[in-house]
Amino acid sequence: MTLLEKYTKRYSQALIILSKKLEDDLSENLHGLVHIDRIYSRPKSTDRFILKASKKDEKGNIKYSDPINQIQDQIGARVIVFYTSDIPSVQNQLLKYYTAIEEKLKIPDSIKEFDYEGKHFIFLIPSDIIPESIDKELVPKFFELQIKTLYQHAFSEASHDLAYKPNVVLTHEQKRKVAFTSAQSWGADQIFSELVKELLN
Repeated sequence: MTLLEKYTKRYSQALIILSKKLEDDLSENLHGLVHIDRIYSRPKSTDRFILKASKKDEKGNIKYSDPINQIQDQIGARVIVFYTSDIPSVQNQLLKYYTAIEEKLKIPDSIKEFDYEGKHFIFLIPSDIIPESIDKELVPKFFELQIKTLYQHAFSEASHDLAYKPNVVLTHEQKRKVAFTSAQSWGADQIFSELVKELLN
């Protein structure tokens, strides 16, 4: 069976169902927290999985020797909050219910740069959300979860295909336009963070 066939089977028979189960579980476990705009979970599409599986490292070697078991974001979840100050409370609540094996704060490398930001976790998929009807061989071990503000979410969704997986190499001017929109999103988050401290605390 080819990798495409394996993933297509996993996608249709397990990932779609598990994504919905996980979304419901996240919603239940985060119930009562303020300033959550949306919680959702979705499986990685077949096209995106195959594209990621074919990635190469800096030396030109295939990055994943066993992509069906190594790629950890076959299910991706996102919690979207109003303000940056809401991120810690969501994070603390999640860590009560899910086992984290990886945690990252994604920020630009340089203070002169504006780029993709967000809090990322790799969690174990809880065994109690896996229906007995699903073949356990089709269930991945992990899911990725991101906590983002409304502005981080809007920028990442709008710019993802344009900036991170373009069909052509972006020009210098195009890169500046992407950086400009990222800077505006960052600035809006900073202003709202200050206003929250002044008005809601």
